[in-house]
Amino acid sequence: MKNVLVTGGLGFIGSHTCVELLQRGYKVIAVDNLSNSEIQVKDRITKISRENIVFQQLDLVQKDEVKSFFEAHAIDSIIHFAASKAVGESVENPLHYYQNNLISLLNLLEASKAYSVNQFVFSSSCTVYGQPDKLPVTEDTPKKPAESPYGNTKQIGEEILEDFCRVNPTFKAISLRYFNPIGAHKSALIGELPLGVPNNLVPFITQTAAGIREKLNVFGGDYDTPDGTCIRDYIHVVDLALAHISALEYADRMEENYDFFNVGTGNGFSVLEVIKSFEKVSGVNLNYEIVDRRPGDIEKIYADTTKVNQKLGWKAKLGLDDMTHSAWEWQKTL
Repeated sequence: MKNVLVTGGLGFIGSHTCVELLQRGYKVIAVDNLSNSEIQVKDRITKISRENIVFQQLDLVQKDEVKSFFEAHAIDSIIHFAASKAVGESVENPLHYYQNNLISLLNLLEASKAYSVNQFVFSSSCTVYGQPDKLPVTEDTPKKPAESPYGNTKQIGEEILEDFCRVNPTFKAISLRYFNPIGAHKSALIGELPLGVPNNLVPFITQTAAGIREKLNVFGGDYDTPDGTCIRDYIHVVDLALAHISALEYADRMEENYDFFNVGTGNGFSVLEVIKSFEKVSGVNLNYEIVDRRPGDIEKIYADTTKVNQKLGWKAKLGLDDMTHSAWEWQKTL
C-alpha cells in the first residue's frame, strides 16, 4: 500500500485525512510546523484509527530540511495541506502568505522530482474564482483577480503545478478547489483548533457558545443575499478528507497528468443560516452582532459538483446540521 506524505498533517483537514487514510490501509507520513496545530493531535489520530502515523515537525519553507526529509523517507504520494489560510490575515500580512504558501510548494515539487514522487494532491480553494458572475461555480468558471493574497497564493499555486506537469509528463497532480470545511470527527477527538482568536466562522461560533468569546461578529449584513449575510458552500471535514482519498485513487487511472475539481456540497448557506443551525442542534442562543464588512471577503459562492461526482465518484454525504452538531461536540471536549 502507498506511503502517503500528508503536509500539515496535524491541522484541521490534514488530521481528518490522516485518519481516513489509515483506516483504508495507507501508510501515513505526516509533517507539520505546529504553527497552527498541536502535537497532541498525533496521539488522537492513533486513538481513532488504531494505527500509527510517522510524524516529523518540519518547516517546508526550509529547503535543506525538506531535502533531508525526503532522503530519510520513502514516499509514493503527497497530499499538500500545509499553508497559511486566513483571508483577513493575508490582507494584513501578504508577504508572509506569499513566502509560506509558495516557497513550501516549490520545495515540495523540487523534492518530488529529485526523489521520483509522481502523485500530488494540492489543497486549493474556491477563492481562485474571486467573486463569480454566475452561480453555481463550475470548473469552467473564469478565474478573476483574487480578493486576497491568500486567494492569490492558491491561484499561483495551481499555475505552478500546471506548468510543472507540462514538463514532467510522469508527474500527476490534482488540485481540489474546496469550499468551506467545517465540523469535526464523530469521535470528538479531533476538530478545528485555531491557536489564538479564530479567523473562521464556526470555531468562533462554538467558542462564543462556550463562553470563551463575548460575542460573535458577523461581518456584513448588507450583501445582496436573502438575509444580507455572506453565503458559502459549507462542507463537512470528513467528507472533504474522503475526497482527497478519491483523488489519490483517481490519479492512478487519470489519462492527463493535471486536473482540478470543485469539492463542496453544491448548496449555499448564509452566515445567519449557519448560526440558526448551530442554535438548533446545540440549544444555545448565540450572542452575535452584525458589523462592517471584512476586507477580502466575497459576497456569495457555492459549487457545481458535477465533475467531482462523476470523475472521482465522490459526493458529500453530511448536511449542515451534522456539521454544526459535530463542531459543538468537539468544542465541549476542549
